[in-house]
Amino acid sequence: MDTTETGTLAPESAEARAQPQPEGPRPASSAGFADYFESLLVTVLIALFGTTFVVQAFKIPSQSMEPTLLVGDHLLVNKFIFGGRGAWYEKVLPYRPVRRGDVIVFKFPFDDHPHYVKRVIGLPGDRIRIVNQQVFVNGARLPEPYVVHDPSAEDPFGDNFPPADVYAAQIGLRPEWAARIMSFVHQDELIVPSDHYFVMGDNRDHSWDSRYWGFVDREAIMGRPMVIYWSVRATSNDYANRGVSGTLRGIMDALVHLPSRTRWHRMLREVH
Repeated sequence: MDTTETGTLAPESAEARAQPQPEGPRPASSAGFADYFESLLVTVLIALFGTTFVVQAFKIPSQSMEPTLLVGDHLLVNKFIFGGRGAWYEKVLPYRPVRRGDVIVFKFPFDDHPHYVKRVIGLPGDRIRIVNQQVFVNGARLPEPYVVHDPSAEDPFGDNFPPADVYAAQIGLRPEWAARIMSFVHQDELIVPSDHYFVMGDNRDHSWDSRYWGFVDREAIMGRPMVIYWSVRATSNDYANRGVSGTLRGIMDALVHLPSRTRWHRMLREVH
């Protein structure tokens, strides 16, 4: 008697049981969430890699680099440019050493290590001296077409540097630097030590720089500004530490007045 005709299911053969059954489609909501999460994860990883190794955004909060960089300039900083650490990959990647005249972003050596922007004046081994506002490096006057001076400013080391003695070093210097500076002075010149750099601001009489707090360690250098991607009219007070509420108010104010406050002529300007 044929059991299939009585409504009783015939047992499956071994071959039929061995065949893989097609997997049903995933619910649309599950598939969409998985794809979204994967895309988000990849985006975050790329962003983290980029800001860690390639490029990062910074803004200028002070006037120390005027007129090269103005308060309110927003920069893209190339972190994939400077070699000099001796790593093997520097031989195959497009790194180069830090050069005199480079504008650099670096971590300030004290406090909470905020990011500073200055221009490299002295390289390791250089002899630095300022006489009547003229910078001399290794005995030769350094051409500085980017520098501006303010005749009304009171800058104790704007005209002549380094200090003549340990007593003069107490005027205006950070205490940690005042205690060490004379050990780097030889025959009225400041000697830049190995793996360190001497930096100054272009707005020479309004710059808190290596004259007042010391050298920049090579490991503290983040990179070199490439381009101003956005610039807005602002003052140093606009970037002072105002807390969360003050920061939010500042952001809202900037958004409301964005067209009128933007310096359109500085957009996409290269930094030199």
